[in-house]
Formats: sequence, C-alpha cells, structure tokens
Amino acid sequence: MIEQIRLGNGIRVCMEHMDSVRSVALGVWVNAGSVFETESDAGVSHFIEHMLFKGTETRSASDIAAETDAIGANLNAFTAKECTCFHIKALDEDLALAVEMLSDILLHSTLEPEQMDRERGVVLEEIAMTEDSPEDIVFDRACEQLFKDTPIESEILGTEETVGAMRREDLVRYMQRHYTAENTVIAVAGSFERETLLALLERYFADVPHGERHDAPAVSIRTGFRTALVKKDVEQINLCLALPGAALGTDEYYAQVVLSNALGGSMSSRLFQHIREERGLAYSVYSYPMAYRGAGCLCFYAGCTEGQAGEVLSLMLRELDDVKRDGISEDEFIRARQQLKGSYLLGMESTMAHMSALGKTALLLDKEYDLDGTLHCIERVTPEAVQKAAKELFSPEAAAFCAVGRLNGVGDTLKQMTEDWWQRNGRQA
Repeated sequence: MIEQIRLGNGIRVCMEHMDSVRSVALGVWVNAGSVFETESDAGVSHFIEHMLFKGTETRSASDIAAETDAIGANLNAFTAKECTCFHIKALDEDLALAVEMLSDILLHSTLEPEQMDRERGVVLEEIAMTEDSPEDIVFDRACEQLFKDTPIESEILGTEETVGAMRREDLVRYMQRHYTAENTVIAVAGSFERETLLALLERYFADVPHGERHDAPAVSIRTGFRTALVKKDVEQINLCLALPGAALGTDEYYAQVVLSNALGGSMSSRLFQHIREERGLAYSVYSYPMAYRGAGCLCFYAGCTEGQAGEVLSLMLRELDDVKRDGISEDEFIRARQQLKGSYLLGMESTMAHMSALGKTALLLDKEYDLDGTLHCIERVTPEAVQKAAKELFSPEAAAFCAVGRLNGVGDTLKQMTEDWWQRNGRQA
C-alpha cells in the first residue's frame, strides 16, 4: 500500500510498505538540477551533491563512509537535469541511523573551502572523463543541439570554467533557494513500522526551511535542423540522430517507447537485426527515449568504422521512412509492448526501484506512483497509437544530428544525408 502525507514543515513523504523484504530504501528528492541553473553557475547542483558527502558538523567524510559500511548500507546520490536525489538502502533494523545520516548530510554539511578545493579536482576529472567516451559525447552534443536555447541544453556537470570559479557562498546561496520543504520529497519503500518512520522523519527533517516552490522552466524546442561534427581521434565513427519526443508521464510517451523498442530497443529490433546481424556493419546500434517534465526526445545511435558510416546511416534513415509509411507488424508490436512490460516489472524487483518510482513521480509529476496504473498505460498502447507516434516523430519540427570521430572527409557527407532526410520529412516553419 502506498501512502502520501506531509510532515509538519510541509515536506511531502511517499511511503510503500513491502512484505517479505528486510531492507528499507530512503531517498530525499530535491527540485535542483541543471535546468534550474544559470550560465554562470552551471554545474552547481552536481557540485553540491558531491560536497554533501565531505563532512558535517559531527562527521568527517571518512566517518560517513565508515558508519555506512559498518551496517552494510549503501549511501549515494545522483544529479539529473531536473532533480537531485540522496538515497540510502539499509536493513530495517538500521532505519533510525539511515534517516539520521541522510538528514545530517543534507542539513549539517559544513561545505569547508578546503574540502571544496579538493573535491573540485574530482569534479574536473569527471568532466574530463566524459571527453574520453565518444558515445557520451555524441549523445550530449546531439541533445544540446536539439534543445538549443532551452534549459535542457545545460550540462549537468558544468564546465571547467564554471566549476573552477565556484565558491562556498555560491553553493550556500543555491541551497537556500532550492533545498526547502516545498521543493523536497522524501520517498521510502521496504520494511518499516509506519509510526516509527514518521516520528524519525519529523525529528530529523524538522529544520528543513520553508521557501518558494520551483517548478521546472517551460521548454519550447526551436524548429529547424542542427548539426554538430566533433573531431576525435577514435577508431569508430559515432552517430546520433535526436528527434523531439513526448514529455514524461504522457500517453504519447508510452507509445513512443513501444515504437523505440521495435526499432532499436532489443536484439530482435529492426536496427539490430538489419544493421548488425544481417550485414555486420556495427557492433552497437540502438534507439532510446528520454523524457522530461515538459519535453522529450528519441535518439538513434550507431558506432561503426568510417568506411561503413554512410551505409549505416542510410539504413537507419530508411528504417524510419519505412516505419513512418507502413508502421510495424503485429508481431513486432506484441513483442515490443511485452518487452516494455517485462523489463519494467523486472526492474521493479527491489526496494530501491520502488523508492525511486515513488520519489520521481511525486517530485516531477506531482502525483502518486501507481504500479498497476503504469502497467495499464503500457497495456493500452495500440498499434494505431504506435503508428501515430511514428508519423509524428518522423515528421519532426526539429532534428539534430551529431557525428564523433576522425571524420576524414565523411563528416560533411553524413551531415548532408541527415539534412536531406530532414528536407524530405521535417515539418518546416
């Protein structure tokens, strides 16, 4: 059973008691991510995530690690475009310590300048590390182009310049604005006693201050076709085509995920079969959707040798044209929808997965998570809805293409191929 209540200071709490487990997962979800940042403070949400593990008024960074390990718990965090989440998974008998530790790092971290300078180096290394992954680069650059001049364009990690210039007062100012009761959801799933849990949350999170609620800014994708060609001394050419997609939680989103599964979501998908299995042109080829509160995208990726890049891209674009014109077969539809349902249910077999669903749904969609409701959304996707999604997706008002590699003469050819596809299919202003 799922229950939502509010603490005395207004923090929303989403709870789901799960029988037959001994663990409990807690997450504190905050409306703080790259979409809320300005150009000058890009990366501040992510930097704060790092710094809250570097020591509190009563615990050093090593104390936090030692106490977590001593109970076999898993304490971590992540920063996304639209939120930051701090989470811990522990045995039910260690619930009190788990709640207290989460509140300690969120409310009593010292953000010492010396620790900040040290962690700055770690974040800069993380930024540099992304430049060593052409697959990450091609996706990031394609999405940057698609979401040009919108908040989603922003890099979660920030840049060397913005991270290098951040000072303690910048982090404090940002936390005062975003780390408030109105911008916070606490999600709990697993084994716990309700009244004990609520008493602990009231005790340890009472000092979270009030403040203005900040919803994600509106996103309006600029029409047109945009390209990024990135020269990188790597063996493969990495290709990514990004198209506007449905927003998080919409009926259209589920139809687009089924379509993506049929095109490039599994080993039986069209792109995998026609490009890898039948022709051996690429090791990695797939499609995947991304969804945010007010927008989304569907991306198509392939990594291949330079000599085969043109053929791979041509086959990929041809599949989009074929599906737009003829749709997918009944067998493809059934298989793709069942795969979505099966992978979703398998992914929900943990307290952490349930906690994440509770927190994300409450914070980003402002509603109560419902597993059966989600399954119903999947099951009611029809072939007609998938066909409608294909016609809309593959007649886009905007499109972005990126290629990463040595690009010895092939870059302009790939750009022209995708631009020609856009000229034939795009709904141009």
